Amino acid sequence: MATIPENPFVLVDGSSYLYRAFYSPPHLTNSAGDATGAVYGVVNMLKSLMQQFSPSHIVVIFDAKGKTFRDDLYDQYKANRPSMPDELRTQIEPLHAVIKAMGLPILIVPGVEADDVIGTLAKQASEQGIKTLISTGDKDMAQLVDEHTLLINTMTNTVLDRQGVQEKFGVPPELIIDYLALMGDTADNIPGVRGVGEKTAVAMIQGIGSMDLIYENLDKLAPLGFRGSKTISKKMVDNEAMARLSYQLATIKLDVALDVTYPDFKTTKQDTDSLVQLFGQLEFKRWLSALLDGENILKGTMSTAVVQSSSLNDEKKELPQSVIRHDQCIYSQGQFKQLIQKLENAELFSFSIQTTSSDYMQAKIVGFSFALQCQSKDADEINIEAIYLPLKHDYLDAPQQLEYNEILDKLKPLLENSTPKKVVYNLKYMRSVLLQEGIKLQGVAFDTMLEAYVLDSTGKHDRTSLTIKYLQYQCVPFESLAGKGKKQLPLNKISIKDVTSYVGVNVELTLRLHLLLWPKLEKLPCLVALYQDIELPLAHVLSDIELGGVEIDAKMLAEQSVEIGIRLAEIEKCAYLEAGKEFNLSSPKQLQNILFEDLKLPILKKTPKGAPSTAEEVLVELAETYALPKLVIEHRGLSKLKSTYTDKLPKMINALTGRVHTSYHQAVTVTGRLSSSDPNLQNIPIRSPRGRRIRQAFIAPTGYKIVAADYSQIELRIMAHLSQDKGLLDAFSTGLDIHKATASEVFSVALEDVTTEQRRSAKAINFGLIYGMSAFGLAKQLKISRSEAQQYMDKYFNRYPGVLIYMQETREKARKNCFVETISGRRLQLPNINARNGILKKASERAAINAPMQGTAADIIKKAMLDIALWIEKQDSAQVQLLMQVHDELVFCIKDEYVENYTHKIKEIMAQAICLDIPLIADVGVGNNWDEAH
Repeated sequence: MATIPENPFVLVDGSSYLYRAFYSPPHLTNSAGDATGAVYGVVNMLKSLMQQFSPSHIVVIFDAKGKTFRDDLYDQYKANRPSMPDELRTQIEPLHAVIKAMGLPILIVPGVEADDVIGTLAKQASEQGIKTLISTGDKDMAQLVDEHTLLINTMTNTVLDRQGVQEKFGVPPELIIDYLALMGDTADNIPGVRGVGEKTAVAMIQGIGSMDLIYENLDKLAPLGFRGSKTISKKMVDNEAMARLSYQLATIKLDVALDVTYPDFKTTKQDTDSLVQLFGQLEFKRWLSALLDGENILKGTMSTAVVQSSSLNDEKKELPQSVIRHDQCIYSQGQFKQLIQKLENAELFSFSIQTTSSDYMQAKIVGFSFALQCQSKDADEINIEAIYLPLKHDYLDAPQQLEYNEILDKLKPLLENSTPKKVVYNLKYMRSVLLQEGIKLQGVAFDTMLEAYVLDSTGKHDRTSLTIKYLQYQCVPFESLAGKGKKQLPLNKISIKDVTSYVGVNVELTLRLHLLLWPKLEKLPCLVALYQDIELPLAHVLSDIELGGVEIDAKMLAEQSVEIGIRLAEIEKCAYLEAGKEFNLSSPKQLQNILFEDLKLPILKKTPKGAPSTAEEVLVELAETYALPKLVIEHRGLSKLKSTYTDKLPKMINALTGRVHTSYHQAVTVTGRLSSSDPNLQNIPIRSPRGRRIRQAFIAPTGYKIVAADYSQIELRIMAHLSQDKGLLDAFSTGLDIHKATASEVFSVALEDVTTEQRRSAKAINFGLIYGMSAFGLAKQLKISRSEAQQYMDKYFNRYPGVLIYMQETREKARKNCFVETISGRRLQLPNINARNGILKKASERAAINAPMQGTAADIIKKAMLDIALWIEKQDSAQVQLLMQVHDELVFCIKDEYVENYTHKIKEIMAQAICLDIPLIADVGVGNNWDEAH
């Protein structure tokens, strides 16, 4: 990341700030009904900018009213932009007044855009050697970057220097105008060259250079080999006039006549009286109170978070910054006793455990942090007290801490009690670590990670991302406290003073996140039920599965590694013969040279940088004709098996338990499915013999069997239920083989005459359609013509018309609501369902069809796990154990004499996990290892 110099000259794209603030929460109004959210947002962003860089010279530049010279050049310039909303227009005047009262200069120049003023000031500063920082989210500004000028996007906290521009856009700053002119810009309605997108523009510029050079060397375009290179020359000729015009439109002016220069942009003293009046009118009560207390608005603490009121009018209130320090630390028995009393008397508190590792099997507790609300004079104010209880810091000169076992014994009743209610982040991890200390955590009513995930499964759900998204607060990264890489210190080796402040902020943010998220969830009872009935209790079940682990045969895996190694060596020899020389099969660059330069194989696809692609899909297509790609595919597959499983799994056996312990993740996939890591149990291949052999190493102890229970065609059954298609419902209700039944209809043959190949094709159709596959995709998968694939689809929908109706209605609902739902009410957000970008829109439409089925399947398997866990609790723990969950499959270890009875019970519980209009069936297999049972 680029280094920002001290005291830079800061140029703020005020118009960019304004629109960003208007369309982002909070959408505030005062009691008179006047919109105030944009003012609030811009002031917050400016405050953050000033606190981060403390510039002595800064100017906020806004667009002027009326047309600019670009409108004279092209009457359609920005024509697709809607007019400024009245709610935003009314906020401009008070915003300008607030900024001026804060002591920040403002600049507005008629006839040009803010970009042109910024460009002119940046050039003037650069020529004088003044280090300049442009704060904007506009990619056009990348053309201004030079040795003295940097860009910063404060929303993502990314800084671009020359190298950063090159890495982000694929072209250097001096060619950004050419890049924009070629590809156009839909935001500003710059036309560009019809048929040229981002990748094509980058490929042409990287291959030849500027737009002028491209027009001088049109004959050199076709040999560049990017997609469409053979026809691009004609497009360039046909659209030259528009390309030249686009270049003018995209060029930021660097010579705007200004009567002010760098010295005029020095910050001035805040006008407190004016700010008091303005904040009073805008009803920014918290900031007004701070001003009256003598605070400098740009240097003090201002709220950056918002919670939704539970009132019916959906009014939004500020969530004030804590007025309690984060340096409270417990050292004495008296302090600890007071802490316990506070926690026991609280209705709700958040807490976290500080450990030496993120691996729940390795983690040792270093301390506890707590946060609870405390009384405030202001009813609207939420003050939070954060406290750290250190227990195991052992660096040189570490202060004396309370006795570890004694404190855990005294904390145990509080942590195991169902009251008071507790708030945590990542319940599963905390429960697993505490269980190993003999503490069975109870009373956790709220896990902010799961609250946020149920509310919106898109995006990231780590603590840092959530606090940025919902509280607009950037957490201090752990690396800044502990260092990076091999030199990173474990928490117990870090100063208690530093840790106290760090964990105090984090545990406070956990509580604040809950206070913001829970009112949002309460407005959607179906999501509250999903959270309370499935996700929260599932964390306990997953914790038990992880701690239980699974036994593997390390010797068997070692033998498989040797066999794979021998086969890899054989493949390499064959590959060298095909290539005519030795090379590294794992090197994309060397493989690229061998395939496309030495052997002259056809180039089917190119990378974004214009190089011939060696991606899997390319090699698969080439392998149908050529030997070397086929060898490379096998080599890649075996290498991955060896490095990921046969070599790695034995090293992951825990020394104390003798078992492998995976980690399940509840808040990763958008559909609600679980994922796993270290090891990833979801991706162990089952289609190849060698992949299945890896499952043979997952074994049952002597006297036990592995039992695998897998839902049969669950997503197709869900489709039948959702679509209410009579043909599908009848087929499942009568126990027909659904793929044979589909083949019979599509290929017009009797059920008993369906061939294996026809059934395989029907299976591809059945599953392809529920994944939103097009005729093109189906044709590619079945290796048939597109017209033939379309005929298959037409026949399918003629036989199952309810499916087509369901798909059409689902897309319409998705476009209207921007989300779809599972049977249990899980919402799957589709932010791009109405996107102008056709690729994004089509992908969202496919997701809209599949997500309700995949999400419902996820809900069903989770419900089954909860029901089975309750049943297992009533059995002797030595009789049955739930070992793993993999997609729609549950894997158990059951004592021999109970296998028959328990497999029947497991099938019964899984079949009753949800009530569908057709039977829900679980197929069960039994064996000495996972492969035999599957």
